[in-house]
Amino acid sequence: MSDFLAAVGLVFVIEGFLWAAMPRSMKRMMLEVATIPGTSLRIGGVVAMVIGVLIVWLIRH
Repeated sequence: MSDFLAAVGLVFVIEGFLWAAMPRSMKRMMLEVATIPGTSLRIGGVVAMVIGVLIVWLIRH
């Protein structure tokens, strides 16, 4: 459970850094994402999850 909470904390750190470092670019990105079809976002999310699981699996083994 502590690894999970550390991962969630790291997500917050990365998100916060991006918004602090380049707020205009992040706003533009959010507007662009709003125009992408939901199916494409879902596929991208699944791909990101698979890559994340592979990275964690490689690190842990």
